[in-house]
Order: sequence, then C-alpha cells, then structure tokens
Amino acid sequence: MAESEEISNFRYLKDLEDELTCSICLCPFQVPVTIPCGHNFCQDCLVATWKESYDCPQCRAHFPTRPELKKNTVLSTVVETFKTRSSKTEFGLERKEEEAVKKPIVMCDTCMSSEADKTCLTCMASFCLEHVRPHLDNPNYRAHQLREPLADMSERVCPDHHKLMEFFCVQHSRCICSFCLQQVHKGCAFSTPDEQKALKESDCKSKLVLLDSKIENTQTTISQMTEAQRKLKESVINRKKMLEAEYQQIREMLHKEEREAMNAVDRQLQSGEAKYTNVIKRLVQNIQQMDTAKDTVSDVLSQSDTLAFLQSSVELPSVVSFECIPPRVTLDSKDVIGAQTFVVVFKDFLCELLKKPVETRAAMLKPGAVPKASSKSSSPGPSQAARPSMDPSLFFDLGNLEKMGIFLPKGTGPQPPKKKPNEKKVKAAASMENLLDFSTGAQSKGCKPEQKSTEDPETSSIPPSLTSCVTRHDLLKYATVLTFDRKTAHRRVKLSENLTEASVMDEPANYPDGPARFSVCSQVLASKGFSRGRHYWEVKMSSNNYVAIGLSYKSMDRKGPTSRLGRNDQSWCVEWLTLKLSAWHDNSETVLASLSSKRVGVLVDCDEGTATFYSIAGAVNPFYTFSIPFVQAVYPAFWIFSNNSSLALCKLSG
Repeated sequence: MAESEEISNFRYLKDLEDELTCSICLCPFQVPVTIPCGHNFCQDCLVATWKESYDCPQCRAHFPTRPELKKNTVLSTVVETFKTRSSKTEFGLERKEEEAVKKPIVMCDTCMSSEADKTCLTCMASFCLEHVRPHLDNPNYRAHQLREPLADMSERVCPDHHKLMEFFCVQHSRCICSFCLQQVHKGCAFSTPDEQKALKESDCKSKLVLLDSKIENTQTTISQMTEAQRKLKESVINRKKMLEAEYQQIREMLHKEEREAMNAVDRQLQSGEAKYTNVIKRLVQNIQQMDTAKDTVSDVLSQSDTLAFLQSSVELPSVVSFECIPPRVTLDSKDVIGAQTFVVVFKDFLCELLKKPVETRAAMLKPGAVPKASSKSSSPGPSQAARPSMDPSLFFDLGNLEKMGIFLPKGTGPQPPKKKPNEKKVKAAASMENLLDFSTGAQSKGCKPEQKSTEDPETSSIPPSLTSCVTRHDLLKYATVLTFDRKTAHRRVKLSENLTEASVMDEPANYPDGPARFSVCSQVLASKGFSRGRHYWEVKMSSNNYVAIGLSYKSMDRKGPTSRLGRNDQSWCVEWLTLKLSAWHDNSETVLASLSSKRVGVLVDCDEGTATFYSIAGAVNPFYTFSIPFVQAVYPAFWIFSNNSSLALCKLSG
C-alpha cells in the first residue's frame, strides 16, 4: 500500500515538473521572475535573450522599455519544495530497487511456498521459519551450520565430489571438500574458509592503512607543490614589477633627455630668430632713412634756381653705410651637436647591445659609480640613478653621424673618457689610437716621423722605442729562450714535457705545494727574469679569449684574491676576456682595440723602463706599452682560464 502511494506521488511530481520548468533553459526555475505578460522565466535566461529588443520569449509580447524584474518568491518556494520532495521520492524508489536487485528471494525447500529464513550448509537446503525450527530446538541438529538464505548452493558444492566445500587449501588458494583434502590435496596446508576470510580481512585492512598513509603523503606533497606554485607565481609577479619599475625608470630618463635635447634646439632657434629680428629691424630703419633721403634728393632736383639748388645740395643727409648682409645662423651649437651625437651613439650602442644574448650583455657594460645627488634635492631622481658607462671599444663611428647629415668639427663631440694621470703611479704609455699615426706611411719607409710635442702632449710621453718604426728582424736581435716554471704553475695548468706549452686541465694535478705556486688563479711564470738590457719573446695563442700575457715581480702575491695578473701594483698584462682586449695594472683597466692576430710579441727594455706588446701578423704592429720601474727583476707571466685556450712559447732565432 505504502509502495503504491509513493509511486503515485512520484508520478504527480513528474507532472508538476513541467509546470515548474523554464521554457528557455528547460530546467527547473533558478531565481524565477514574472514579466508583465504573466509568464515566468529564469532571471539569467531572460536577461540573456534581451539584447536588442524586449520581447516575451513565449508569447512574443513586445515591451517598449525594459520591464523591472523582481523575484517571484511564491514560485521560488514552490520550486524549492518540489526539488526537495522529488529528490527524496526518487532516492527512495531507487534504493528499494537496488535492495530488490541485491537481495534475491530464496524460497523454502520444504514447503516451496514461503520465503526462506535460513540455509543449512549441512543439509544443503533452505528453510522458512516454521521448517527451520527443528534445527533450532532439536539437539541432533546443533552441529549443522546455519547461514543467511543462499540462492545458489551450487557455488559451495565441490563439482567433482558433490560435497560441501568446507575447507580452504592454502597452497592452491581454493575451497575444497573433505574428499579433495584426502585425495588431490593430500599433504597441503588447509584451514577453514572463515579462518582464511579473517586472514584476508586483516591483510586488506593493513593494505587500507598503507593506502591511507600513501594518500595522505601524496596529498601533503600536492599541498607543498601547490604552495610552491603559489610562491613561484608571487615571485614572478614581484620580478615583473621590479623589471617594470626599472624599465619605467629608463623611459623616464630617456624622456627627460629628449626634453632637454628639444629645449636645446628651441633655445638655439630663439637665439637665431632674435638675430634675424634685430637685423631685419635695423634694415627697416635703413629703408626709412633712405626713403627720407630719396625724398630730400627729389626736392633738391626740383629746384630750378641755381643758388637754391647749390644751397640745398649742401644740406643733403649722409649716405647710409650699413651693408645688407644676412647674418649667419646655424644650429651647430655645442648643446645641439652634443644632443644629436649622443642620440646616434646611444642608438647604435643599444642596437649592438640588444643583438647579443641576454646573458652576455652585462659583459659589454662596465659598472659605473652612482653620481652624487644634487644639493637641491635629497632624494635621487631617475636621472641620478647609477648608469653603466659605455665600453670605449664600442664607441661611436663618425660615419653614422655623417649619414644623418651631422658633420662635427675637429675636436668636437663626445670623446671616450680619459683618466687623469696619477703622479704617484707610473704613467701608462699611449694607446692604440696614438700609435696609428706612426704606423701608417712612415713604417713602410723605415724612417722616424717628425713629432711636435706642443701639438700632441700625449705623444711626447711615448718612449722612443715605440715612436721608432721597427721590423721583426730588429726585434729578433733581442730574442731570448723562455720556458715555463713548473714550481709556479697552478694545479689546473698543464705543461708540456719541454715546458713550452701550457693549457688548462679539467682535474687538478697533484703538484707539490710551495710558496711560489699559484693557488687561486690558473697562472704560471717563466723560469727566467730580467732586470737589465733588452729582451724579446713571442707567444702563440690557440684562441683570442680567456688568456692574458704579462709581466710580474717575483714578490707578487701567489695565494690571495689579488694574485691575478694586473689586479695589483706588482704585475702588468694584456688580457683577452669575452672577446674584449684590455690592459691591466694595479686593478685599473684600459680597453684596447681588438686584434685578430693570435701571435703576440713582447719587448722588455729594462734600461728604458718599458714593456711593449706587438701584434705579429705579417707586419709588426705595437698596440700597447707599459712603463715599468725595474726596482727588481720582472718575470714573464701568463694566465689561462678556458679549456679551449692554450699558450705556446715560440722558438725564435736572432
């Protein structure tokens, strides 16, 4: 009876569902609203249909303006009640159907008309409440095994012996009967199915505990990874904010430079316009004076009387002597030329810089010092931030300026920064730019060019050995034989058997330690030092990168952080690093023009106090000179860093 009522309620709810369904989405109402024509719709569905006009989706009634939508509370309550009762009714019917499927009906084997209450595994039959009573009351049936009603007893009967399978063979993992235990499974370990079930249940429970532990650990790992992902996103956001701030600061600095450049041009325009205005004003005054003089002359010419004409001609005004020459006004002031030069140089520098990979761009910049803040403002602005200075070897080419129509006078425009000489330190010799004047023309003739110290004060400080044009034959007169000193070689420096070649090893060698051995930098000294006379040697490089050739005192530090060549006041070197050639001494760098030659010659003049480096590529070209006070003997020194680089002392003959 109750079941029929539930079925009838379910059918009634199904019929009611059609009335509580939105005609747009065909689902039960979600926030139902009523429009003026009386129809009900979901609020979101109705708003989605109202894009261009306001019509009822069901009866097509048109509304000139958008109707005010209010929630139909009564209908909303009915929908909620319907959903609740419908879900309960469906759940109850589904549950009963599932129970009916799961629990099959077993009939009594005795009367065949009543539902069985128990199944006897000994009798292999099912009994109802009335016929199972003897098993409960009669002591003779106490040994029989009663279970819940079983629909199919064939699953518990041995197919070979038609006996109840009351044992479990542990070795073969299957249920067997008493005959199987005596015949086929004789000697096998066995137990009852209940005992085996208990063991399996214990094993499954332990597996459940293990799985719970693994699931918990996995969830913990997922939580940690989620937190790491969140932190990664925060780090990315912070990094992007930092980059955005830096680039914004760069843009502000460029905008400021642009405004200053435009103001410089405007000031030059104002100055030129003022000149033109003054000249035009003066010329207009002259025209007025000449018009007055013209009228006066005409009046004199109109005199017919001779005496009156002569008297009038004496009183004529003087001739205007101001010449009508247009003023010369140009925009070639220092401010305008400087602004134009800077923007071209800066653009070329950025183009070359941005062509390089990001990880190698920093090597093209030199870390600059932070400019001092102006006394008018305590907080530095964008233009006062630390700016990396340009590498002098990357400085601008005047040809780019000429393409833009900018022709600079000699000596104007930005120049590479020059360091003021320090009187306490040894003055450095001239750079490659000063040597080019002497290497062209005069070298081929083998004569010494004329030199005026008053015109170029820097050239006057160049030693005579550089200003004189020499050939390789002249240098070979002072050739000396060098070998590397094994006692000074760093553990990663590999020397050949004849001690004339040096390279870098991946694994450090087992050299005995000593006070003369370099322990920080992969360097080595020559076994011979010089304190008198002239000496010349040549070195061949496998590649122009990550190598240095120089000189050092024997007392130079071998163990500390300043033991690298050129980074102290007791060593001098020329260094190839990341495709840049530099001269180093006392931790001061001078960037030189790059060389393609892989053979370098060194001439040490102890009496003159100089060390000159030559590029050997067919012709001999000096490219840098150090002034060295030979207070003690100097030793040839070498630095090798890359596995792809090696040095070889060349065998020379005078």
